[in-house]
Amino acid sequence: MTDLSLFRFSYPVEVRYADVDVLAHVNNAKYFTYMETARIHYFEEVLGWDRRWETLGLIIARATCDYKLPLTYGDTALVHLRTSRIGGKSFDFEYVLVRQRDQAIAALGTTVQVAYDYAAGASVPVPDEWRSRIIAFEPALSP
Repeated sequence: MTDLSLFRFSYPVEVRYADVDVLAHVNNAKYFTYMETARIHYFEEVLGWDRRWETLGLIIARATCDYKLPLTYGDTALVHLRTSRIGGKSFDFEYVLVRQRDQAIAALGTTVQVAYDYAAGASVPVPDEWRSRIIAFEPALSP
């Protein structure tokens, strides 16, 4: 069972007509877009990202999604996101997408973010400022 009390951040996404496939439900790839949208807002709120791409040195090394039920046009999903692990050069996010009309879990996801220096073309340690901000926001990560 998923414990939503562990998730302090959430972001709503509305299912657009363009998100729906010929079977009248959200195309599987769109769930990753919904997670990405929440992730960007998490970066702004928790990391203090200023929306300048050159200040966000990250790559996504892994992304997974377990589909639980279909979303359809007109649905709103609340994307819950939390940092579940911080390593030396990477950190993990967990996602729970909840369909608002009945509070049913539509999908569960994960991503692994790697701190990256694009000029050097190499991974780098997670910046200390990010680490401190994430730990301050995510009490479950506190030592």
